[in-house]
Amino acid sequence: MDFASLPNHVAIIMDGNGRWAEERGMPRLEGHRAGVENLRRLVEYFANHQLNYLTVYGFSTEDWRRPRSEVRGLIGILSRAIDRETIALHKKGIRLLHLGRLDGLPKRLQRKVCEAIELTKENTGMTLSFAFNYGGRAEILN
Repeated sequence: MDFASLPNHVAIIMDGNGRWAEERGMPRLEGHRAGVENLRRLVEYFANHQLNYLTVYGFSTEDWRRPRSEVRGLIGILSRAIDRETIALHKKGIRLLHLGRLDGLPKRLQRKVCEAIELTKENTGMTLSFAFNYGGRAEILN
């Protein structure tokens, strides 16, 4: 790939992970976990090639309508990913941002998101924005 031709900003909509898992006879949450692992590799790839902005759309305001167990699982996956990845992203100079509404998320997850943003706010490498509890309709209403 010609890295000089990379755009300034790439946005990824994480969609289809649950269906991917179901097609392989696995629980939907396994697909979501696999999506996070793929995302880790993409973040590293883009950071190593000087992409300025990466936005990942991972959970819409409409996703609250999913089965309660799946919503709890998705929140748990995000929480563990923050625990596991924040320090490594910080060491790579990646700045983290959140797009969407923190209210409505569990208080503990809200704190983790805010702490990750605070830790990385001065970083000057790639900006990784994660849209979680985000939706266009909600944005317009807000």
